Amino acid sequence: MKFHQPTASLNEQGFSYWPAPIKLNLELRILGRRADGYHNLQTLFQLLDIGDELWIKPDDSGDLTLISDYQEVAPSDNLIIKAANKLKQLSKQLGKQPKLGASIKLNKRVPSGAGLGGGSSDAATTLVALNQLWKLELSNAELCDIGASLGADVPVFVHGHSAWAEGIGEVLRATRIPQKQYLIVYPDCSINTSRIFSHPALTRDNKPIKLRASRPEVEWEKLGYNAFQSLVTELYPKVKEVIDFLEPYGKATLTGTGSSVFLAFDNAREASKISALCKQRWLTLEAKGINSSPLIDSCY
Repeated sequence: MKFHQPTASLNEQGFSYWPAPIKLNLELRILGRRADGYHNLQTLFQLLDIGDELWIKPDDSGDLTLISDYQEVAPSDNLIIKAANKLKQLSKQLGKQPKLGASIKLNKRVPSGAGLGGGSSDAATTLVALNQLWKLELSNAELCDIGASLGADVPVFVHGHSAWAEGIGEVLRATRIPQKQYLIVYPDCSINTSRIFSHPALTRDNKPIKLRASRPEVEWEKLGYNAFQSLVTELYPKVKEVIDFLEPYGKATLTGTGSSVFLAFDNAREASKISALCKQRWLTLEAKGINSSPLIDSCY
């Protein structure tokens, strides 16, 4: 499941191809709850070379159309359409093109509620792509501000780099992470993020990690903590079952607030060996960590 180029027929129809890479949280700490109800976090985002795929055709109809077999979320509630509408609203406020429209085809390859940031990445890719296709010339910082209003994980995908993040996830420091192969196992259950964040048993006072100015890179091999993991495994037995199965083969870690669990390997062969043991029971993904998004080559 790697990114690929669109078919000739889509090119001929005027659609351009835009990958939406997913992520892992190699570390996720909760430092405290803020007055606005959000939580201050520290997390290390690792981008991956797999994800959803979008094909976009801009027009001047003023309408936004989402075409997809994905039916779990109504098109009007999909972050893709919400992101496009926010761009249209900002364009109108800036006195730019009044009748912006687009047809967007979504190939949904990543399960929802998995903690992989699929929806957030779709939104970010939409922002980056339409900013270019509509010739809005908004800055990366402006797109990140829009993204933060859609979800805490959106800015890192707009940013386009694996990153150390703080705040609610919007304060980003690009970082280079040694390339690893990852096995991701999805236990066919979706985590209710609101339930987890509001749960009284959630640990909200993790000790922050301090990065030295003289050595700003994250010592990733010492990481692997997720503040949500103990609570999620208690509330969702299917997640615990996966972690228990994977533990003999490495440090099985929850990603984000979703249900997916991952292991890191030095090479693809090792990842594939363990993946073969899991495939008959669960959906498995194999991916390589990347430090910059494919969108970087397209747009910046």
